[in-house]
Amino acid sequence: MAAGGPRPPPTVLFEIFLYLDHSDVLPPRLVCQQWRAVARDEFLWKELFYRYYRVSRDVPRHPAAVSWYDEFQRLYDTIPCVEVQVLKEHNDQVLHLSFSHSGCLFASCSKDCTVKIWSNELDISLQHSSNMRPYNWSYTQFSQFNSDDSLLLVSGVFVGPPPSSSGEIAVISMENFTLLSRVRNKPYDVFGCWLNETNLISGNLHRIGRITSCSVLWLNNAFQGIESENVNVVKRLFKIQNLNASTIRTVMVADCSRYDSPDLLLDPPQQLAASSTCPVFDLGSDSEEEEAKPKQPPEPAVQELPDARGVPAEDGLQQFFDDIMGGHMRPAMTDTELETKVAELFVRNRTKPPESNLLPMDSNSKTKYLIFTTGCLTYSPHQIGIKRILPHQMTTAGPVLGEERRSDEFFDSLDHVIDIHGHIIGMGLSPDHRYLYVNSRAWPRNCVISDPMQPPPIAEEIDLHVFDLKTMKEVKRALRAHRAYTPNEECFFIFLDVSRDFVASGAEDRHGYIWDRHYNICLAKLQHDNVVNSVAFSPVEQELLLTASDDTTIKVWRSPRAVRVRQARRPQPRKLLFSWLMNQKS
Repeated sequence: MAAGGPRPPPTVLFEIFLYLDHSDVLPPRLVCQQWRAVARDEFLWKELFYRYYRVSRDVPRHPAAVSWYDEFQRLYDTIPCVEVQVLKEHNDQVLHLSFSHSGCLFASCSKDCTVKIWSNELDISLQHSSNMRPYNWSYTQFSQFNSDDSLLLVSGVFVGPPPSSSGEIAVISMENFTLLSRVRNKPYDVFGCWLNETNLISGNLHRIGRITSCSVLWLNNAFQGIESENVNVVKRLFKIQNLNASTIRTVMVADCSRYDSPDLLLDPPQQLAASSTCPVFDLGSDSEEEEAKPKQPPEPAVQELPDARGVPAEDGLQQFFDDIMGGHMRPAMTDTELETKVAELFVRNRTKPPESNLLPMDSNSKTKYLIFTTGCLTYSPHQIGIKRILPHQMTTAGPVLGEERRSDEFFDSLDHVIDIHGHIIGMGLSPDHRYLYVNSRAWPRNCVISDPMQPPPIAEEIDLHVFDLKTMKEVKRALRAHRAYTPNEECFFIFLDVSRDFVASGAEDRHGYIWDRHYNICLAKLQHDNVVNSVAFSPVEQELLLTASDDTTIKVWRSPRAVRVRQARRPQPRKLLFSWLMNQKS
């Protein structure tokens, strides 16, 4: 049955389909005008939708869509692809953008070492700028508003020679833009994040050997001016061992409370990925059947290590050294291999076991996940670590420096690990925190890493993976379109953002990209004159998108529909002149 009009005669159908078959690229508005002239026929709009957007026919219509006509209209009229303003107040590369939860403000970080606060009104305007050079910062790199928008976390990099990895986190009051506190952050690409309204997470790194280290994640009170012997302003959250030159980076917090009522469900049976390219390992599983183990590169041809089952770590370590001194291990191990084996043996019985039953049992759970990039084979971040944060850990009150642990529990284990098999260059959560989107550049298939300081070459094509944090499974197929060109040692973070219906990302090919989350299709390319480092949707208006670039600009993009609405609201010059003349006459 026709939706909004009679079905056109067969001759008209034939002419329209013939016209579509001979049109490789057709502007959506032109197509839509021609179809409107025929009728709002559901069959016709469905055919047009699948043909024009090249969506697989086994993908159903968006669950919130009323008709195929409305769905076609949504995809051509609500994408923020019209450039409406260019902000040029920064004088160096713009690295990151973040909106307040209310959508009224946003912050930008730049290589010019300032963090700027902007007012999101009819025309965006600069409200405040803080220069961080007096604090020995080289540049600002990341910012995040707390949940009530009263505080702004700003992450920066200290001035120092290239090997330096130290940074700092500053907390700025949004009431009067004063600096409230500063917290050391190492390595600087931990970035930092809010755990709740007044507590933030930072990192520290302790070197144990040449390629072995320990990452400590700290919970800090934003108001560190408190002077009291009875009130803690900092507490250690987790202490995690790093092997093969890897470190913990890019921390973020996911709230589990909304998992049972997501904004958009991505994994009905017909949409599940045919085969997941990223293995997921549940390290806390108590199932009788062992979970799949991560695929490691072939071990050097050496003697088997002592079995950990029933053998104390000290005995295994002593036996390992006795075998080396007795010349029983052939061929000889390199210093790097030896350090890794010793570290693995040492930590075997010195790690707090992972939490069992990681997945939240109900939507009322107050549990949160700490999510970060890590690795086990090389310094290049190639795994996502997940650690559960329990309610009693979400405050700086209580035991300090991990005093609640047993004396033999030096390290915390991860609850979950997702292996990406490539260099991770970006992560972002959906607004409901149900889905994790990950930008990565893949390694060659079946590659072997023999030296942790020489990771495999990475692809120029960026893959955008999607993981369901409720089921801990990869959903959808990886999104593609954007590209990057820098090698491993120069690779940098490209920030992505997710709205209710769309996901956007920057790229090194001088464009920002927008995809539809439901249909997995690329909808728009947003041009800049240099690398696009960051994108940000307004949390209250997904038809507004910001992009930040190495060309020193921030571009403001709105949807065609939003542009028409805003133009209608603006007073017309002719009307203003007429009003002025009438006032003069009176």
